Amino acid sequence: MNFEFQNYRIITDKCKGPKFPADQCCSAFKEFACPFRDYINDDSTDCASAMFSYINLYGKYPPGLFSNMCREGKNGLACTDVQSDTTANGGQQAQSSPLVLVTLVCGLIALFF
Repeated sequence: MNFEFQNYRIITDKCKGPKFPADQCCSAFKEFACPFRDYINDDSTDCASAMFSYINLYGKYPPGLFSNMCREGKNGLACTDVQSDTTANGGQQAQSSPLVLVTLVCGLIALFF
């Protein structure tokens, strides 16, 4: 999962300081993150860390804003009321690194020559 090129405006357009209203920020965070919940919840990857790094980079949010403010229970946020399709969020898609595609294309070209 590559979080570098995702559409963070889903969050940054709705969650604005200096007050950071919890209802707006948390609903925007869920709208962004829930389609990626399988990747984010996979402890064998750094997806959650990467996602939060990019959210904080693009939104310039205080550290821990979403983890401290957005809670719905001991297991975190419930994504049941948010679209789970990976093409949710205005066409945002779960995608792997472009390096895989470049490697595949180079390999196919090498086969032909």
